[in-house]
Amino acid sequence: MPQYERFAASSGSTDFAAYAGAAWARLLRTALLLTGDYHEAEDLVQTTLAKVYARWGRVPHEHVDFYVRRSLVNNNLNRIRRRRVTHLLMPFLPERVHQPDNGHAESVERRAAVMEALATLSARQRTVLVLRYWEDLAEADIAEVLDCSIGTVKTHARRGLAALRSHPAFDASDRSHPVSGAH
Repeated sequence: MPQYERFAASSGSTDFAAYAGAAWARLLRTALLLTGDYHEAEDLVQTTLAKVYARWGRVPHEHVDFYVRRSLVNNNLNRIRRRRVTHLLMPFLPERVHQPDNGHAESVERRAAVMEALATLSARQRTVLVLRYWEDLAEADIAEVLDCSIGTVKTHARRGLAALRSHPAFDASDRSHPVSGAH
């Protein structure tokens, strides 16, 4: 049996492949909300799953979702730090390749407004709001994922929601459809 077949046939890689296949869509949606860009979200999920795969045998199976979610968040924060350094070193900002398309139905416009507003938040505020209102995690779980206190999570959530409420993308005429969790 060739080496690659033995590698693919091992039970650990089969378990990982099953987990990754089942979790891909959920992880991609979370990563999209964290990054604001579909291609960066795909890269983030791929990077996260590659790193998790390298440690798969040591991950407690009852805490796999927590471990993967924490890895996703940490990889995103590292990505933001690296980008910040790159922007400081560049004499000009690169052009954005993917502009939101606001010519579609109201749901697409709404999604674009939410993504635009989320992009103005700090990385920690955005992460807290995504984990709280998209992933539906409790404050204690978010504090564990971010390795901070519950008070810090509450502060980031409060400030993030206040920033979203005051964002120009959600003008007074749009208050009939509040941002999820922002009431």
